[in-house]
Amino acid sequence: MASNPVGVRLPAAWNYGAVERALRNAHSRGDKSIFEPSLGQVFDSPQEGYEFFNMYSWEVGFGIRYGRCRTSATGCHTRQDLVCACEGRETRPEARSARSGCRATLCLLRNDHISEHNHPLSASCGEGRQWNSHRRIDQMTRDLVCNLRANNVQIFRVCSIHGSMHGANQYAPFSRQSIRSLCARLTQESIEGDMDKTMELFRSMKMEDPGLVVRMQVDDEQRVKSLFWCHGIGPENYSFFSDAVTFDTTYKTNLYNLPFGLFVGVNHHFQTIIFGAVLLTEETTSAFQWAFRSFVEAMDGVAPRTILTDQCQSICAAISMELPTTRHRWCKWHVLRKAKESLGAIYSKNFGFKCALHELLDEVVSIPEFETRLAQLIEQHALGENQFLARAYENRAMWAKPYFT
Repeated sequence: MASNPVGVRLPAAWNYGAVERALRNAHSRGDKSIFEPSLGQVFDSPQEGYEFFNMYSWEVGFGIRYGRCRTSATGCHTRQDLVCACEGRETRPEARSARSGCRATLCLLRNDHISEHNHPLSASCGEGRQWNSHRRIDQMTRDLVCNLRANNVQIFRVCSIHGSMHGANQYAPFSRQSIRSLCARLTQESIEGDMDKTMELFRSMKMEDPGLVVRMQVDDEQRVKSLFWCHGIGPENYSFFSDAVTFDTTYKTNLYNLPFGLFVGVNHHFQTIIFGAVLLTEETTSAFQWAFRSFVEAMDGVAPRTILTDQCQSICAAISMELPTTRHRWCKWHVLRKAKESLGAIYSKNFGFKCALHELLDEVVSIPEFETRLAQLIEQHALGENQFLARAYENRAMWAKPYFT
């Protein structure tokens, strides 16, 4: 007989957990349930007993939950019941409940096991997953979901990733609703001490980047209303490329749905460069005033020569008050997005109209030519009563090249 290699110890049976022992002895069970508990069976902890009984309940077709628990004067457990999910009865007559007074029980630290049920058992995997005990998410999957959400993976994609791990023809061990509930709990856990975590992050960033600038605006109760920051390289880049700055607030954070604004420019290689960022709790004129004021202060008091934004009236008002010497224009991308939303099928399905409008925006630089071609476009497609085009024409100096001076 070959001996074991030096330094390798084969595990003894007593090192196995209850679940592993049951799986190793499954071949001798015949038609019986693999995880059927027996009197005198030993578990390392109440949690292991729960997991074992829950595996048995999945085989048979019911759910479980914790029942009565007794402790001694010294705090040691002397009894822990694991009961069928249908144990007991609902006391409220108007409530709908699956409880039917079922007496099926496994008593830990007591030699007592009642296996008879007074209700129908689940006949399929789909029915079995409706029991709360079979919706529990194991620690490995919980860690995976936590990491995905920490990297801003959307909930529906988290569900799809989890489903793909179990194959198209297999039942996932828990439902999409369980995943969504877990994501909601993770969100609540991450909220605790969020501002302390943010400031700690800024402190660590400051150690690596001494030029980091952080500014906060607080309300009367000393709660943070707005938060602006820029890295040390931001003002240096701004000193060379402050001719045109885009301020975009179309981003929103996933957790709090807060407006997230970016001050963005372009360098001499036509590469995007970020000058600063701001988190706001409201999109009001005063909030944008504070954001523009903080940006200019961080950029050594130099206002941008031109700033591009969307059509938000609060932003326009804030720019006129805080950046009076800056030329304000609307970003073409926002103008076209608004056109798509307002014109509908005329823009998205009429290729001729779309091409003519883009050509008008990109190529025409003469005021007479712009006026003529815009009038022809409106007349050709019967858009004389369109309110969006009427407003766009009134504000043409904000987006049309011929009027840029």
